[in-house]
Amino acid sequence: MGRSSECVKVVVRCRPLNSDEKRDKREMIVDMDWQTGGVTLHAGSKASTDPPKSFAFDAVFPPDSRQDDLYQQTAAPIIENVFEGYNGTIFAYGQTGTGKTFTMEGVNEPPELRGIIPRAFHHIFDLIDSRGGQTTEFLVRASYLEIYNEEVRDLLSRQVVNKLDLKEDPSTGVYVKDLTSYVVRSVRECDKLRHFGAENRHVGATKMNADSSRSHSVYTITVESCETRPDGTSSIRMGKLNLVDLAGSERQAKTEATGERLKEATKINLSLSALGNCISALVDGKSKHVPYRDSKLTRLLQDSLGGNTKTVMVANMGPADWNYDETISTLRYANRAKNIQNKPKINEDPKDAMLREFQEEIARLREKLQGRPGGGGGG
Repeated sequence: MGRSSECVKVVVRCRPLNSDEKRDKREMIVDMDWQTGGVTLHAGSKASTDPPKSFAFDAVFPPDSRQDDLYQQTAAPIIENVFEGYNGTIFAYGQTGTGKTFTMEGVNEPPELRGIIPRAFHHIFDLIDSRGGQTTEFLVRASYLEIYNEEVRDLLSRQVVNKLDLKEDPSTGVYVKDLTSYVVRSVRECDKLRHFGAENRHVGATKMNADSSRSHSVYTITVESCETRPDGTSSIRMGKLNLVDLAGSERQAKTEATGERLKEATKINLSLSALGNCISALVDGKSKHVPYRDSKLTRLLQDSLGGNTKTVMVANMGPADWNYDETISTLRYANRAKNIQNKPKINEDPKDAMLREFQEEIARLREKLQGRPGGGGGG
């Protein structure tokens, strides 16, 4: 099967002014045109001599945009692709305090404020309900990890402090050795694992964000489907969905981080810098080497950036004048990322499909039963 290339899809979301910015009478410096995907960044009245900077993306979501609008335009097509056997990645990037976790997680109540991850759970099991039947069966698995201070931790383990190793397999790519994976049968089971993992994830207060994520997190859902053809043969497809909430880039002068928070921020910024270096190497057309091994984050995202995955990046930013430098940095970062070429392919009959293992085990048990005295006869 031929592999055609496609660009990483990049969308930009701007949060509203927060209470501190309103109190300080901060100026809004971002204009968005949802019809064209355009973003214009103004320098603000204090630096009015600088000309506006304009960018174009696949879609933009202004401060009054709804969670459902973002989901339908960015994540929903990826979920559909995963059911066809493609790998998909959705990740939120941006400065600390710009709404990345709100984009990915949202809040549980009211339902309209739920983010991409809980909406994806509902979407997946709605598709299973509509597509499952006598000739098609599905198996769904979930895992949840964080990268904290350049260490990979299993958020679904009872011993979260355990550090896990990254390994590479020629056929399946980079994976986390000994990462817990649960078979899930409902939205409720997915949510239960998400809540358990979220309790284990590292968060902490900084001056810019009371609940700042101090780690990158990756919630992975693997969807296997087995279709039985009219001639009795079967075909297994497996799609992997990575839902990534990156920790935000930070400037110590603004967050006023000290001690452990400063150490965390340094590691966060180093891994985001490594991600930026990989993006630059992928799009400049000159680099023969992409430095994926410079951080755990870039190794885990290796297939999502330039590999066998359909990828969407949601760049989150703030609207206020005091964040001009961070906002222009985010927009430039996102502008480079939209030029990354991926080569997604349908994963058919993969060696590591759990459904295949189950089928083989059932076949072995049937043979055993038929081999027993009186086995294999009619009831």
